[in-house]
Amino acid sequence: MCIDGLRNCNGFCFGAVASCQCDFAAGSCQYLSGAHGLQALGWPWKMAHAFQTGHRTHSCGELRKEDVGQLVTVCGWVQMSRDMNHFAFVDLRDRYGITQVVFPKEGADEAGLQRYEQARNLGREFVVKVTGKVVERIQKNAKRPTGDIEIVADQLEVLNSSSTPPFKIEDATDANEDTRMRYRYLDIRRNPIKDAILLRNKVTRLVREYLGDLEFCEVETPVLIKSTPEGARDFVVPSRMNPGQFYALPQSPQTFKQLLMVGGLDRYFQIVKCFRDEELRADRQPEFTQIDCEMSFVQQEDVLRIFEGMIRQIFKSLCGHEFPPFQRMEYSEAMDRFGIDKPDLRYDMELVDLTEVSKGKNFKMFDDAELVVGMCCKGIGSWSGKKVKDLEKKATGQEVGASALVWLKINPDGTYDCSAKKFFTDEDYVKWVEKANAKPGGCGPGDLLLIIAGKKLQTQESMGKFRHLMGTELGLRSEGFRALWVVNFPMLEWDEDEGRFTAKHHPFTSPWTEDIEKMVSLDHKDPKLAEVRANAYDMVINGVEVGGGSVRIHERPLQEKVFSVLGFSKEEALAQFGFLMGAFEYGAPPHAGLAFGLDRLCTIIGGKATIRDFIAFPKNNMGRDTMINTPAAITSAQLAELSITTTVDEDGKPKASGYPA
Repeated sequence: MCIDGLRNCNGFCFGAVASCQCDFAAGSCQYLSGAHGLQALGWPWKMAHAFQTGHRTHSCGELRKEDVGQLVTVCGWVQMSRDMNHFAFVDLRDRYGITQVVFPKEGADEAGLQRYEQARNLGREFVVKVTGKVVERIQKNAKRPTGDIEIVADQLEVLNSSSTPPFKIEDATDANEDTRMRYRYLDIRRNPIKDAILLRNKVTRLVREYLGDLEFCEVETPVLIKSTPEGARDFVVPSRMNPGQFYALPQSPQTFKQLLMVGGLDRYFQIVKCFRDEELRADRQPEFTQIDCEMSFVQQEDVLRIFEGMIRQIFKSLCGHEFPPFQRMEYSEAMDRFGIDKPDLRYDMELVDLTEVSKGKNFKMFDDAELVVGMCCKGIGSWSGKKVKDLEKKATGQEVGASALVWLKINPDGTYDCSAKKFFTDEDYVKWVEKANAKPGGCGPGDLLLIIAGKKLQTQESMGKFRHLMGTELGLRSEGFRALWVVNFPMLEWDEDEGRFTAKHHPFTSPWTEDIEKMVSLDHKDPKLAEVRANAYDMVINGVEVGGGSVRIHERPLQEKVFSVLGFSKEEALAQFGFLMGAFEYGAPPHAGLAFGLDRLCTIIGGKATIRDFIAFPKNNMGRDTMINTPAAITSAQLAELSITTTVDEDGKPKASGYPA
């Protein structure tokens, strides 16, 4: 059966018959007949059209001038109805487009007059079925693919009426997001949301096609798993049959895909739901989707080559964009040049180290700093002091994380204005500008130099976030695509609050071969462990991390050492991950993999700011689905059956007596 909805199947056939090039409209596909075909399922041997069903012959988006004269039946929702006295127009909409239907009044017989009266009283979003003849329009609509034709109705049937929708089902709606989320099933009818969901479908089809051609096997892993430390908070699920014990929903299928490699499946992928109980932003959801992948007997470059190819094919197919080979950038270089491990390469504004030329002026913020770093913003030196102050407020807020911002305005006449001018002179400003000019496109007349100082890593990260903020503010991040791999991250990072090292990625990432000895020989709190590099990599497109992964540890002694460095006792490591370390004793192959954030990838391809548009039924920033009103309280009987109690009532307020007796 051909399934792509076109007149020719172009290789998409039920049963993965990739060589089929049949004419579906003519009914010539050999796979439609025989013992295993549609004829055996009771379908007719010939189907006049791919969209033909018991209710319709065509969709509302496909009729063209070559269809003039045909008797057709279409179904859909009333987008708009207009009474012109002599006739009524109805715009009929379905997933595929809009077709105009005409109901004549002049010269109509009694049945025609009834249809006219019925049509002029149709409300928005009524579901109707229309049969009639396709005719060429006199006044054509060039903005609509079906704008050359219209249907003159012979029959009209209301399949279902509709209440007045709470907002306009149009591309530019009048509803706020809360209302749209509450009535998401109506929001999906709007082209921006519908098209986003269809784009997501195209991406997943391309992923399956690409990886299937490379012998990747799609395997489902469990959703009810074991809660483990590290990473974000787990969502937990009580077990009725095991009182007092809980499952966790997976933050990723990490350990399972490694076990599949131990199992010899060699190449695995899965388009999988993942769950993290964390603070939500526009680009976060409590449940999200990964394209999860793992391979055996590979090194870093093998993984990068294969999955770079997948992304290049997706962008070429869906955007017409052909990426050049992706740049490989060391993590340390990304931090020094851009202050962030996911740099947007579509614009300049690289960071400049001003430490040496900024100290010794009795300006405490600079004198006490480990790093003083500047960023040149070209052509905005004429911005008002208020606007610069507003930027400073953004820079010192939670959004950027900086402790303070110093700015230097370079006026068109070559003079300077600085927010810390009582500490510095024109001679100092010249040194700053010369330093900034060390790279092409550096500061000159009419530019603005922004400076942040403090501890090295925190200062780099603050300026890196600020660079993204300024790039957006200046309209430099709205067009085009630039991609790169950021490689060789630190394996560990020190957590001041807990007084220990934590994993930069996750505890199953392998250190680089050259750094394994350092990892094995050093004490678990030795500062030199911060120098250990992970054999890890992130794919970054337009300043967004769309995927990341690593070469994995596949030997038990090294995995045990990593757990020890991360503060696990032997007993804790065995209790949490004994199944994985045990598997490593049975011939685990070298393996590596990565996971792409499907939702984020779609936002870049689709040019939208939020992943919510690409999720059929998303949750709000409190993790609530306002459409079905969840999360919600459960009954006392259910709580008792699960052997759990709660300290709050059904409204979420603390119970007066605390825990029930």
